[in-house]
Amino acid sequence: MTGSLIDRVESLVRPTVEGLGFRLVRLRLTGGGHSPTLQLMAERRDGGMDVEDCATLSRAISAVLDVEDPIAGGYTLEVSSPGIDRPLVDAGDFAHWAGFEARIETAQPIAGRRRFKGRLGGIEGGLVRIATQEGACEVPLGAIASAKLVLNDELIAAAGQGPGARGGNGTKTRNS
Repeated sequence: MTGSLIDRVESLVRPTVEGLGFRLVRLRLTGGGHSPTLQLMAERRDGGMDVEDCATLSRAISAVLDVEDPIAGGYTLEVSSPGIDRPLVDAGDFAHWAGFEARIETAQPIAGRRRFKGRLGGIEGGLVRIATQEGACEVPLGAIASAKLVLNDELIAAAGQGPGARGGNGTKTRNS
């Protein structure tokens, strides 16, 4: 999906997501070809998300996308929670999850490497701090291609959930 198309889809669905009291975490189109999947990851403002929340969002977003029809042809809409080992997508995520272990991958090498794993130290001045086994690093937020929390006992305990609790998932296929 080109940047302009994902931007268009986001501009269409974000008001609905936020109007229902959720935060849009991530939006992606994967698979291309004959059976692409539009993946929408969201959570309630309190951080929770269950199967009924996913179903509610799926119905509302489907209605918007059916009217606006921004994606040519058929596709599958997948609505899910970020889960415990959630992606980190903005400065607020890096600040909120400071102290937890994360994996960060950059688009271009930073100090000779693209992959960092360690304890998040927050964010300041657009630089994400991470303490790796090799030492402390600062990674520019704009250079991060992907980042997510590492699923471990500490994260599970902090989430107050057991290892099997991952939130909800709702899927809908749209054929045009």
